[in-house]
Amino acid sequence: MWISTKAQYGLRALVDIARQPDDVVPLRDVSARQGISQAYLEQIASNLRRSGFIRSVRGASGGYRLARTPEQINAYDVVVAMEGSIAPVHCVEAEHSCDRSGACSTEGLWRRVDSALREVLGASTLADLIREEEARQTPRLVQLEPVPSFSEGAPH
Repeated sequence: MWISTKAQYGLRALVDIARQPDDVVPLRDVSARQGISQAYLEQIASNLRRSGFIRSVRGASGGYRLARTPEQINAYDVVVAMEGSIAPVHCVEAEHSCDRSGACSTEGLWRRVDSALREVLGASTLADLIREEEARQTPRLVQLEPVPSFSEGAPH
């Protein structure tokens, strides 16, 4: 199962907009910062707006802002809004779609994969993604080993 660029870019755009909570964010700015075609981003933003993640602000200084707080938007909801089903195999999503349901040697595996994917994405909010991004961008201090000092009177 692959997560499309639509879902990946949708999450990146939401994180970008969420990082500026007091501003209306023009798509051209998001496009430039994220390296996403503005035309493609407009399609994605339309879907994000219809799904209730962002709202548009019209006018000369128009753009987008989040419709909910970053803590209220999780990756699972965004990916499902952009992708539809994220089940790794069809029979997990549509339970009676397979005549091997209940007798398949791999059914349990696919259900565990589906459950893990839903759990990880559902537990990851935009606020979490922002914190992770900030942690990666924060310069890390390197602690040097202490330099042994020479004691007084000892030869150098």
